[in-house]
This record gives sequence, structure tokens and C-alpha cells, in this order.
Amino acid sequence: MILDERTYTIEPAHVSAYLDLYVAEGMAIQTRHLGRLIGWFTQDIGAVNDVVHIWQYDDLADRDRRRAAMEADPAWKAFRAKAAPLVRAMRSRILKPTWFSPLGGTGVQP
Repeated sequence: MILDERTYTIEPAHVSAYLDLYVAEGMAIQTRHLGRLIGWFTQDIGAVNDVVHIWQYDDLADRDRRRAAMEADPAWKAFRAKAAPLVRAMRSRILKPTWFSPLGGTGVQP
């Protein structure tokens, strides 16, 4: 199991507009294609114009297959075209749970 942590830096003062657009037009598309959403987060301290979302996949092949299907979806392309002017930067990290993690660790110490 892996987690895909994605951080978007939104143009200052546009976080609410981005989140509203996502909920109205992007969330159903992403959930349909990507599967297990762990959570969406905003920051209260620090980079307050960052939003973070985390998705769970079986492995990198599962992630690649699901993201390719989403990227091919015309509705997703339309959403991205609307959202892009609100986004300043994007970062992604792949996280693997430790063997003792309650979020899917194997329980087997390496």
C-alpha cells in the first residue's frame, strides 16, 4: 500500500474559491477514478494558501493506472482548465507505511 500526498499552493486569497470549485466540479471525478481518499487538508499555520490531499493506492502500478484514466477523462480536463489559474505550484510525495503503521503496515518488521 502507498499514499500519494499532493500539496497545491493556491494563489493567495483564492483558497476558498479553489476549494469551492473542487467540491462543485472536481471531487466526484477524482473520487470515481482514484478510489480511496484519506483526506483533504488546509493549513492554519505556515503556508496558509497550501491545500493537501492524500490518496491511497495498492501500489505504484495501481496509482499510474487510476491517474491515467482520470487524466483521459474530458470532465477532468475541463475542471483542470478552470482550476489551473488558481494554482501557483504543486508537489507530490509517495509515502509507504512503516511495518508498525495503523494505516496498513504489514506488521512484519523488515
